Amino acid sequence: MYQNKVNLIGFLGSDAEVRTANNHSFTTLSVATKSSYKDKKSGKYVSHTEWHRCVVFGKLSEFAKTLTKGAHIQVEGELRSREYTSKKADAKQRIWEIRVNSILKLDRAEKAGPEETAGDDFNPEEEAA
Repeated sequence: MYQNKVNLIGFLGSDAEVRTANNHSFTTLSVATKSSYKDKKSGKYVSHTEWHRCVVFGKLSEFAKTLTKGAHIQVEGELRSREYTSKKADAKQRIWEIRVNSILKLDRAEKAGPEETAGDDFNPEEEAA
């Protein structure tokens, strides 16, 4: 049995970016996750931020492209690596990315508008007359 599954909860570091390669469009996301630990010597907490490159294809890519910097999301997918030839170093580079198959937006829904106050004199029956 084999399993390659990644589940991340974090924040977007930048707006979603739509790209095209080989006549296929896809969306890339830069997701930040944070962890911390207590240093035994100093007794202080040390935090570490890890950045994850996430790639979204197909119909899910249409939703992903609407996501903006700071969005709190959960992504699920599989870890993939690929090689490419760097133009700067003129050498092969290996990159690791998450191929996303599920996105859940964790941000709270924004309020539709200001709530009506108790002192309003609005009467729907009078408006209909």
